Amino acid sequence: QVQLVESGGGLVQAGGSLRLSCAASGRTFSSDAMGWFRQAPGKEREFVAAIRWSGGSTYYSDSVKGRFTISRDNAKNTVYLQMNSLKPEDTAVYFCAAGSAVMIRSTTWSYWGQGTQVTVSS
Repeated sequence: QVQLVESGGGLVQAGGSLRLSCAASGRTFSSDAMGWFRQAPGKEREFVAAIRWSGGSTYYSDSVKGRFTISRDNAKNTVYLQMNSLKPEDTAVYFCAAGSAVMIRSTTWSYWGQGTQVTVSS
């Protein structure tokens, strides 16, 4: 079992930055992949970024590539999402996820955090 707790969300103006954190605990060694998804009101949950604990390979959706950076601190069992040049369309609840492999479909991930709200004003 893996427990995930997100933090760092908030209200920011367009063009600003936020850093989200996801602290993992429990049987984290069973999940090699950590990812971030987001869900805006009335929309399906969508893939944002992912990283592997082993090797640190990163993956990004086209909508955030070049603006967001996912990273990890293995010693702290924590992954981060540095969000720069934020746009109003980035507004959503951001969820941390853990799974056995990096996949863009949310249904393939095993564990989820409670989510943290990111609101970008125009």
